[in-house]
Amino acid sequence: MPTDPVRSRTSELGAALASFRSTFMAVAGFSGLINVLMLSGSLFMLQVYDRVLPSRSVPTLVALIVMVAVLYVFQGVLETVRARVLTRIGAGIDEIVSSRVFDCIVRLPLRIRDRGEGLQALRDLDQVSGFLSGGGPAALFDLPWIPLYVIICFLFHPWIGVAALVGAFLLVALTVVADRLVRAPTRAMSEFSTRRSAIAQASARNAEVLTAMGMGENLARRWTAANNDFRAAQERASDITGGFGAVSRVLRMMLQSMVLALGAYLVIYQQATPGIIIASSILTSRALAPIEAAIAHWKGFLAARQSWQRLDGMFAAMPEAGGGMELPAPKSELAVEGIGVASPGDRRILIQNVEFSLTAGSGMGVIGPSGSGKSSLARALVGVWPLMRGQIRLDGAALEQWPAGSLGRHVGYLPQDVELFSGTVGQNISRFEENATPDAIIAAAQAAGVHEMILRLPEGYRTEIGDAGAALSAGQRQRVALARALYRDPFLVVLDEPNSNLDASGEQALTQAIGRIRARGAIVIVVAHRPSALAALDHLLVLGGGRQQAFGLKSDIARQAMQPLQAVTTERTGS
Repeated sequence: MPTDPVRSRTSELGAALASFRSTFMAVAGFSGLINVLMLSGSLFMLQVYDRVLPSRSVPTLVALIVMVAVLYVFQGVLETVRARVLTRIGAGIDEIVSSRVFDCIVRLPLRIRDRGEGLQALRDLDQVSGFLSGGGPAALFDLPWIPLYVIICFLFHPWIGVAALVGAFLLVALTVVADRLVRAPTRAMSEFSTRRSAIAQASARNAEVLTAMGMGENLARRWTAANNDFRAAQERASDITGGFGAVSRVLRMMLQSMVLALGAYLVIYQQATPGIIIASSILTSRALAPIEAAIAHWKGFLAARQSWQRLDGMFAAMPEAGGGMELPAPKSELAVEGIGVASPGDRRILIQNVEFSLTAGSGMGVIGPSGSGKSSLARALVGVWPLMRGQIRLDGAALEQWPAGSLGRHVGYLPQDVELFSGTVGQNISRFEENATPDAIIAAAQAAGVHEMILRLPEGYRTEIGDAGAALSAGQRQRVALARALYRDPFLVVLDEPNSNLDASGEQALTQAIGRIRARGAIVIVVAHRPSALAALDHLLVLGGGRQQAFGLKSDIARQAMQPLQAVTTERTGS
């Protein structure tokens, strides 16, 4: 989102809302006309009682009916237009902000430890846009017109005006008290909902483990406890809003009846006309209706306000990446300059003082015992984990100097835990690139040595692999992910345990793929526990305890490095 002096002084959400300023002004205008037209019923009753009945004039009655019918139709049209405009405002806010929300959802796990916040930002956006599209804003736009009805009540008679004013103050006081009481349970309800969703999502991801080891009941108890907390908070919030809503309705009906009685009293003592009895009752009820509507929508308003604050905080914590200047495609060197790496949301350094450089066509293996920092280094090399110190440079340019989205075109990454997306094999290989050509997809598959394997799938490259690649075996998923990493011949390829799920033929294809990467002048880095993955590499980096133990040609350090490595070749690392 481009920045300018005006936008820089407000939040992104505030700027998005400000872009609809003229639309809100139109809604305010519609609300003014609607509230003026709301007087039609009161004035109609006043004329019927004070003009038609004493004169017994049917033509006058017919004229009044036609006139009030036209006004009601006009009012209905305006209310329909106002509702549709508010719906468009909610949709417009969603359209402006949704891409930012998705960007933050993707980047959030790279900034903080997983606290189950997952899709909370998406729910917050739905809450905000849903409130703006609903009846809540209409009630708020009607509130400023309450003085108009109260003034007219005073014009009928001061006592009637005082009654309407007292009723309005009582309902406003109810609204303030309801706001204070419902704020805490609404906040608690949001927190418990996040916790409940996190447990459910984690259980769904690990369904096989839960079933195989009989953990289902244990996790079910945790989910039930979180769900009970959520339901209790929801009940407290609903009890408060429901109770105050009922009190406001009863108060309004009582006030309406009292105004009727007061009008009758004034008529008896000839201080008002009979028409004022009905007209003032309708008018007083209408004067208090916006407050009652605001109380009815207060729970939604509080939820939308909390969602707004969370989104604002998230946008402030994760500003949009700067555009930067497009740099030439890297083609000669990777330099790692004394880096220190920490996991997202944690200041504890996992690896430090790692320093090496590789030139085009080089291949480096990263080895070391479990917990030595191998995977942490891999994540730092591709720019997904933060550097606490030092720099990683491609052809002299630090990773953060590359424009957002541009660096990824020059990087291929195969993570330790392979994740594919719902779609076809071809779409996954092409990284879901629009207008991806079949030649580029097939070239990547051939570079990874998986072309023949894909052709044996039911529909070849058009085979739907399901959510997370469920239709493929672990080895097939890993090989498709390797082809994705090699799509469009990236300069830097980082493979984290690429042979963990491969059989002998798969390992042979992997070795050939690494050779082809180096032959075309790219740099490949392989994190490995099994020595077979190192066959096509010429450099080794040895890590231990998060520190660099050795770096150099494989022929120079393999003998001393491979001895301790073989003691841990069967271990899996989570580093």
